[in-house]
Amino acid sequence: MTAFARTAARTAVALAALWSTAAVAGPFPFFEPPTPRAAPPAIEEPTNSAELPANLRRQVVAYATSEAPGTIVIDTPHTYLYLVLGGGKAMRYGIGVGREGFTWSGTQTITRKQEWPDWTPPPEMLHRQPYLPRFMAGGPGNPLGARAMYLGATIYRIHGTNAPETIGHQVSSGCIRMVNDDVTDLYGRVNVGTKVVVLPMGRHHEAAARSAPAAIVPPAEATPAPTAASWRPFWMN
Repeated sequence: MTAFARTAARTAVALAALWSTAAVAGPFPFFEPPTPRAAPPAIEEPTNSAELPANLRRQVVAYATSEAPGTIVIDTPHTYLYLVLGGGKAMRYGIGVGREGFTWSGTQTITRKQEWPDWTPPPEMLHRQPYLPRFMAGGPGNPLGARAMYLGATIYRIHGTNAPETIGHQVSSGCIRMVNDDVTDLYGRVNVGTKVVVLPMGRHHEAAARSAPAAIVPPAEATPAPTAASWRPFWMN
């Protein structure tokens, strides 16, 4: 047998032994597929985890008023927002209002609307609460929530919240807050220029105390939150 034949025979025996071992032990390590990486957690759409009491849920109610259809009336002492529909009806929403010393009243108009608004605390708020951020991008962790409607040239807004348990309470620095589902619904019903009447503490609209629910309205479909947003701590605004 020639040297070449002997080398070929030894090579064949070695390869046979190697493949026999591989059949028992499994594939070669350098042929193992890469371990798949776990996908990063998705950013969740903000939800209103706190179940609102029945009287604070969005509903059509009987509401006698001299205001024109399309007007917003803020019933501060009863923490209701009414959108006048006409025909003795209004859409009523539960809201959070200014805490003691921060309520206000008067007539304004909606001058700007914003989806998933950024938050820049005004100087007055930073003076009282210097630990607040100077700027916060819009997203689920933003205290302005899913929508904001800016009132006149004031620092006040009707906006969403990431703290739905505050609805029905006097909690803010003067802004009107709503759960995100409700502020999204209202946002889609009103336009820039809408009249907003804010009633003072100690007074309510003619029919507010005796209004009764006529129908429950399903929530509107919400626009997804910006995918780049991340969770941030909640600050009261």
